[in-house]
Amino acid sequence: MASGVTVTDDVIAVFNDMKVRKAQANEEDKKKRKKAVLFCISPDKQNIILEEGKEILCGDVGTAVKDPYLEFVKMLPSDDCRYALYDATYETKETKKEDLVFIFWAPETASMKSKMIYASSKEAIKKKFSGIKHELQANFLEEIKDRRTLAEKLGGSAVITLEGSPL
Repeated sequence: MASGVTVTDDVIAVFNDMKVRKAQANEEDKKKRKKAVLFCISPDKQNIILEEGKEILCGDVGTAVKDPYLEFVKMLPSDDCRYALYDATYETKETKKEDLVFIFWAPETASMKSKMIYASSKEAIKKKFSGIKHELQANFLEEIKDRRTLAEKLGGSAVITLEGSPL
């Protein structure tokens, strides 16, 4: 079921910036890269837009933001749905990896109307996010707050750390 909600060009641009890691990027460009960003449905229910002020920049990690994953979880509203992209850095037994994760946050405390419009609009945003390998849907703060939930999505039991914090 499609809701008729469209994805704005700003949302697509943010996704493309997060997806493409430029090897020759200078330090300033690396600091401006987004580590996490939230998207919401516009007040008129017509578009999926960037949520103002709801992002973590790579340049803030280690300085203003000590634990980017916990900071990301704190950005999620307790009573409304959101879409998010999180640039996860993790280790398997073999290597260190980075992957973008699409997250659909639909807390139990959100209104039924909000859950319905976000659920019916999810395919619209996913179609624009080509190449996403990992998706996580969370309905309870406890399940998304636990790093193991995300770690399992990224590589099962092989994942031993996420963002440098042991699981």
